[in-house]
Amino acid sequence: MPKIYTKTGDSGQTSMLGGKRVSKSCLEMEAIGEVDELNAFLGILIEEIDGDTPARNASDSVAGREGTEGKDYTEVKKKLINIQHCLFVIGANLASVQAKIKTIPKLKSAEVKKLEKWIDKMEKDLPKLTNFILPGGSEESAKSFYVRAICRRAERRVIDLSLKYKSLPRSERSSTSGVDQNIMKYLNRLSDLLFVLGRWLNLKSGVKEVKWRK
Repeated sequence: MPKIYTKTGDSGQTSMLGGKRVSKSCLEMEAIGEVDELNAFLGILIEEIDGDTPARNASDSVAGREGTEGKDYTEVKKKLINIQHCLFVIGANLASVQAKIKTIPKLKSAEVKKLEKWIDKMEKDLPKLTNFILPGGSEESAKSFYVRAICRRAERRVIDLSLKYKSLPRSERSSTSGVDQNIMKYLNRLSDLLFVLGRWLNLKSGVKEVKWRK
């Protein structure tokens, strides 16, 4: 395996897919970094949820998973891991936004539909929301609300990046891929899902939502 460090970024620059050298603080890298942080904290949420999956064998019990009150979030974990894969696809697309590279996988619109179906399914279990609620509750729920805030920040940076490329002259725009609209749709829907998931996790944990007092 090649070494993890290359020393090529010591001067504050890095390479986009396609080879173009850019500043590590440019808007493209800002957007990529936000999606990276989103994915990393999503991993923390997954591990938190995994800790609430009932023990399946003696070794799991030794690991301290016997007191989970029968909550099984196996399916939730699978769906969240699929989201992590989608975020890697998004990162690859953002890294190639300055060049048209046909080999980069595209985010399919079906992935947006998956999020919508999951939102609809969870909302069937939840009471109708008539007030703003405070983020928090169970530990896994609080982390879901926090990941949602990171997702919104990532969405804002990606929108900024999209506007940057839309404002380019046509001659320059033709040489770039720009930002795929499915990416912005996905991040928008993902933030909605993480909010609903936070509510749903509180419901499953028996934690009452705290309404915002005006």
